[in-house]
Amino acid sequence: MTSATLLSGPMAGPVLAVYQQDPKAVGGSLGWSALVSVVPLAVVLLALGVLRVRAQWAALAGLVAALVVAIVGFAMPVGMSLLAAAHGAFFGLFPIMWIVVNALWVFNMTVATGHFDVLRRSFGTFSSDRRTQAILVAFCFGALLEALAGFGAPVAISAVMLVALGFRPLRAAVLALVANTAPVAFGAMGVPVITLAQVSGLPLGDVASMVGRQTPFLALFVPLVLVFLVDGRRGVREAWVPAVVAGVVFAIVQFATSNYISVPLTDILASLLSAVAVVVVARAMPHALWAARRPGTEPEAEPDTEPGGGSLVGAGGPDAPGDGSGGTGGSRRGGPRPSGEPRPSGGSVPAGSAAEESEAVAAVRSQAQVDDPREVRRAYAPYVIIVLVFAIVQLPGIKPAVDSLKLAFHWPGLDVVATSGKPSSTTQYSLTWLSTAGTLMLIAGVIVAAVLGLGAARAAAIWGRTVADLKWAILTVAAVLALAYVMNASAQTTAIGLLIAGAGGALAFLSPLLGWFGVAVTGSDTSSNALFGSLQVTAANTAGLPPELLAGANSSGGVLGKMLSPQNLTIAVAAVKLDGQEGVLLRKVIGWSLGMLLVLAILIYLQSTPVLGWMLP
Repeated sequence: MTSATLLSGPMAGPVLAVYQQDPKAVGGSLGWSALVSVVPLAVVLLALGVLRVRAQWAALAGLVAALVVAIVGFAMPVGMSLLAAAHGAFFGLFPIMWIVVNALWVFNMTVATGHFDVLRRSFGTFSSDRRTQAILVAFCFGALLEALAGFGAPVAISAVMLVALGFRPLRAAVLALVANTAPVAFGAMGVPVITLAQVSGLPLGDVASMVGRQTPFLALFVPLVLVFLVDGRRGVREAWVPAVVAGVVFAIVQFATSNYISVPLTDILASLLSAVAVVVVARAMPHALWAARRPGTEPEAEPDTEPGGGSLVGAGGPDAPGDGSGGTGGSRRGGPRPSGEPRPSGGSVPAGSAAEESEAVAAVRSQAQVDDPREVRRAYAPYVIIVLVFAIVQLPGIKPAVDSLKLAFHWPGLDVVATSGKPSSTTQYSLTWLSTAGTLMLIAGVIVAAVLGLGAARAAAIWGRTVADLKWAILTVAAVLALAYVMNASAQTTAIGLLIAGAGGALAFLSPLLGWFGVAVTGSDTSSNALFGSLQVTAANTAGLPPELLAGANSSGGVLGKMLSPQNLTIAVAAVKLDGQEGVLLRKVIGWSLGMLLVLAILIYLQSTPVLGWMLP
């Protein structure tokens, strides 16, 4: 059977008029259609997870497979299939990568001017306690980096900062990965949820509100987990106050901002206010919190053991720098030490000893004291500027005006009718070009460049280098969105969704697992939402569940798969110079990932029932 209606053209014969979606196009069977529709996803996942092909080539291979299935299996005309792919790729560039490029540009300017090092040293002065430092750097500052850049930057940068503060490399990598969970759904100025809303056809406000009622529960646990990873039960017993404060403040602000203020600002406000709260608590109650522990005498001073007595190393080798020789002796040669950061003096101090930990803290603190207060203020200025720019746009007298500046049109030649008989949402392109997060980041970046003393030429050169550095990420995102749009337009996604809807009420429990799996393989909550967002909505509608609940579950579950993704594991071990230790790192984090996933799945299932149904927007 054919799914296209053709009209006769006077010049070139048949001219395509409209494509009618048919989720049973393959042999008239939903089962066969769904099975064939899985092929593009299988190609991507196998290429990434088994063949270890680079993400951009895996995405392109999946796109080719999606085009073949659409044309051969679902009778979608070649020209219309290519138009659907072009539409998706364009959306991947604008606004998705437009946001990422400009957000990362702002961060790169702080690195180029040395103000990132000033900020890093400033963090080291807030507390000498390792557990508080783990919360501030891995959770709070890592969330800020996720909000601005995402795509692996938070794990790499926060891991390096932790090593510079005296943490052993493997522990620093574990902390960075576990912390990079709660903020991921709203990372890169909200790119994952923006993508989810676009591919699912749901309003952005509904999707963001739902995710903002799921991921904050993860934020409540993560700081306590970090404290436990640093110092076991003793750490939780002695440092539970800053951990609870960090989690509660982050959760409340993430919920309030995503639901009532601004999606792009969600993680920025949550991370900044959480950090401020922790610093206030740490300085106001040091003796009560740390049980009068002598400053600088850190939990890390213990032998290389995990909390609870097991080896922190596991089967794969010691939690020690690069030589893999085992034991605790020898000099610290592992993780990178940022330029200008003094190495503790005093000869051959055993790695991980209390003396070295104390000297490392003292070195960081003394180094931070030489920074001019004006430079410290300038180091924090970019984040204040970003918040102000986004906040101004949200003012009642300004928001309607900037939102009215919209680029909206029907994608030329793409005429698709859904199974309901109405035009498919995949045919429409819309962009509020001034109020989109990418443009606002560009405006903020221009101001930041002036504040940091960068000339126009140098700022432009950094922007160009940022684009060049992201070239493969740009290709990957464009290819993944093109794949998603082809699957959505041809009804491949609908066929899969209708089939899995047979799970009924259990679908609410299983839906976050699909998002988790997608991110574990692709390494990106954005990619997982693009691949499975529409599928979740189709399944929800068929099963009689709220579509925004399952769409949100895809993104919320996905954040817990990020610490397991091969890309993030590789980034983490490369950042702390533990090459070849990905397997060891995976064994350290997989239990936390699965445990939090189970908690989240139970929460989402209860949200589908009267027990917690009142939580839905």
